[in-house]
Amino acid sequence: MRPRQWTKNLFVLPAIVFAQRLWDKGAVEWTLAAFIIFCFLSSSVYILNDIADAENDRQHPTKRGRPIASGRLPVAVAFPFAVLLASLSIALSFWVSRSFTFYAALYLALNLVYSFSLKHMVILDVMMVAIFFVLRAVAGAAAIHVEISHWLLICTFLLALFIALSKRRHELVLLDENASAHRASLTEYSPYLLDQMIAVVTASAVMAYTLYTVDQDTVAKFGTDHLVYTVPFVTFGIFRYLYLIHQKGEGGDPDRIVLSDRPFLINFLLWATVVAFAVYLPRW
Repeated sequence: MRPRQWTKNLFVLPAIVFAQRLWDKGAVEWTLAAFIIFCFLSSSVYILNDIADAENDRQHPTKRGRPIASGRLPVAVAFPFAVLLASLSIALSFWVSRSFTFYAALYLALNLVYSFSLKHMVILDVMMVAIFFVLRAVAGAAAIHVEISHWLLICTFLLALFIALSKRRHELVLLDENASAHRASLTEYSPYLLDQMIAVVTASAVMAYTLYTVDQDTVAKFGTDHLVYTVPFVTFGIFRYLYLIHQKGEGGDPDRIVLSDRPFLINFLLWATVVAFAVYLPRW
């Protein structure tokens, strides 16, 4: 179920934060419900993905220790549980809202297509991963019946694409000649190509977020232009991630970096603090 990777589902939270609804008890409850449902839903996807990739995972130095790939968890047990978990998640999503159910079901359906087909298609594989993060953000907005800014959707997509490309680069470098045995699409990539893509996405992500903070609609909505002071933290976070990829050989485990890299974690907390002051202080 990979509970450590549930941090990815934190992408359902930006909607309530930037909609200035953190003091709305009902909105908080619906957002927490959306987060829990996506944790269960993503876990069902992880299990199905591990079933589909069991043979390839056995060629990976770390993934071969996963329960299904190692044989500790029989497919006959894992598959019914994954189906039950997915069904329960969709059933619970109706309790939140119909629009939230739509995005939850779309997330599940696209993940199934991705696991058994699209993940083997070069470029499209990383773009689909980014879209899954966007769906989380949109679902978070649907849970509390607010519209999410187009800027935030663009920023979410670019940030997720940056992470996905970085993970592909880590896999390619780590596996070297055995890369094709683990993931067919890796044969179509090279470190140089991925570095070029990452450079484009990095610049685009920083620029998109900067433009969002100074956009007239953003300033009018929050009643201040102080959100621009969060740009240095976003820039540092991306640069720190690049440093860990190129200098420390990391990047294949984004959730571990988020939870254990102290400079990255401190920077994130500082960013969140400045965002809170910029978004909520003018209302006080």
